[in-house]
Amino acid sequence: MPEEDLIELKFRLYDGSDIGPFRYSPASTIAMLKERIVADWPKDKKVAPKAANDVKLICAGKILENSRTVGQCKTPFGELPNGVITMHAVVQPSLAKAKSEKKIDKTPKQSICSCSIL
Repeated sequence: MPEEDLIELKFRLYDGSDIGPFRYSPASTIAMLKERIVADWPKDKKVAPKAANDVKLICAGKILENSRTVGQCKTPFGELPNGVITMHAVVQPSLAKAKSEKKIDKTPKQSICSCSIL
């Protein structure tokens, strides 16, 4: 693939630091980007994704779907030639995992209702 067809991306983390920039083919999927982010995530961060599904990518205010390609997500407005596109990487653990990790209070609940029937 010619060098000029590649799209240069960097990923902004929650604390303002960046991963990248890297060059990707327009046919690369968002799922492939997420796997790269998980592999290159800085080890010194308190919040880190455990899997690619824990990462949400946001570009131009939209959460990107895993099945979309980089070429489909590229925004035509405000783009500079040979410019780097910044995507925001947000860690959001999957809901199933978050629910299972919740602490369950095993103490019986007492009803303090004092209804009177006349």
